[in-house]
Parts: sequence; C-alpha cells; structure tokens
Amino acid sequence: MPSVSVVIPTFNRCRLLRRAVESVLNQTERDFELIVVDDGSTDGTAGYLDKLTQARILRFDKNYGVSKARNAGVAVSKGEWVAFLDSDDMWHPDKLRLQLKWCAQNPQYNIAQTNEIWIRNGVRVNPPDNCRKTCGDIFNQSVQRCMITPSSVIMKRALFDLSGGFDEQMRACEDYDMWLRITCRFQVGLEPQNLLTRYGGHDDQLSSSTSCLDKYRIEALAKIIFSGELNKEQAEVAKRSLLKRVDIMANGSMKRGNTKEYEYYAALRREYLNNRTISAL
Repeated sequence: MPSVSVVIPTFNRCRLLRRAVESVLNQTERDFELIVVDDGSTDGTAGYLDKLTQARILRFDKNYGVSKARNAGVAVSKGEWVAFLDSDDMWHPDKLRLQLKWCAQNPQYNIAQTNEIWIRNGVRVNPPDNCRKTCGDIFNQSVQRCMITPSSVIMKRALFDLSGGFDEQMRACEDYDMWLRITCRFQVGLEPQNLLTRYGGHDDQLSSSTSCLDKYRIEALAKIIFSGELNKEQAEVAKRSLLKRVDIMANGSMKRGNTKEYEYYAALRREYLNNRTISAL
C-alpha cells in the first residue's frame, strides 16, 4: 500500500494539468499513488490522460464539480494519507518528502499543510498578513477566511472519512466548508517551507468565475453553527462572522436594487439575531 494517495481533479485544463502531474511524478518521495479525476473535460485532456501510464485515471461523462471529483478520487485511494493538488498548481520536488517527515516528527497531527508561493497573472506576489499560515488551533482564523490551501494539504484518510468529505452540493467554497468541520475539532500542522506554487488570475479559476462567494460562506457557516460540533466560544465567533457576511450581502443587494434578495438576507439576519446570545454587531 502506498503511504500517500495524491488526488488531482481537473476540468478542461490540459496544458496546466501536465505541469501539475509532472510536479507529482518528480517528487523525491516515491511512496505514493497518483489518481487523476477527469471531471467531464471536453478539451485535449482525454488524449493526454490516455498516455499517462503512471496514474490511475477516473473519468466522468459530464462536469460534476470539484467536490465530487475529489471525493471520487479519495474513494478509490489506498494510502494512509491523502494529498490534493489542483490542476493549476504545482508542487516543489521535496513537498511530499518533507511533509511526511514533519508528520512523522509531529504524530499528534492528522492534517498538515505547507507554506506556498503565490503567482498572480505571471507575477509573484506576497500573501497579505491575514493569510499567513500558522500551526495549531486555527478555527477562529478559518472562520474569517479560508486558511488551508487544498493543494498544500496532507491528511489521514481516516480523518477525511470522519469529516464526511467535500460537500458535493456546494458550487463554491467547498474547501472553506470542509476546513470548518475539521478545524473546530482538530489542530492543523504546518511545514514552514514553501513547497507549493499557486497560480491565480486565469479566467477559469473557480474563485474568479463564481460571483458572490460570501453566500456560499454563509451557507457553510450556518451548517457548522447548527451542527452541534462547536463549543460556545467557537459558535459565537462563527455567528459574528455569519451576521457580518449577511449584512454585506444585504447592503450589496440594496445598492443593486435587488429587493427580493435584500429581503431574503434581512429575514436571515433577523432569524439569527433571534437565536443567538451574543450582543448585536
């Protein structure tokens, strides 16, 4: 059995996919299996994957979304650990080796990530201070913004199963949703070296092509608040963030003259105000 199962979901990114796959195959750590999930691509992806003998290939007949693709990859995996790589990102050669070494030295962690380099529109940029990763209990930070990068994560397969995997009903922010479910119960480790390069700014990037991401974050926050998994402090942090995002969406709807949407978010705010114990914002 391999130590790590690497899952790459992809949809119509043949050129970028080659770079991602090669970055896995060039790892100095060799004890892994590679699973590529073609989520209904209609470009040259199929032809490329037909020749890729070093990976297990799963194919969907249509585009179901990244959550279903990742879940399907994990479902057939054999490794004790699972690692994800988005098809537009690239691992550095020592990523798996150093991350497995860190996890062996810190066995209390069932999930860990690495630091990373950001490239936006071909230019390296520095992550803002509020996006700098830390090690340990990161639930409060994760409520405010997505603090875990899927492409940098390695996690125990057992933890993935326990978490329930990615929510296939969410069109966006599916990683934010899953990390909330994990960070409210488990600490997250960090290998401090930059072992991933993330590329952004391209047109097919999900965060760029999906409007009003806050509505999906509101959905994720509501789910975790009503799950019963949060302690009192965590619940109050999550409720404050939810109400703040609801206000942002309501105000945006008012400015756009979308009365129906504004009334929806105003009603949602009243509902949460009537069921919370924290003071009004």
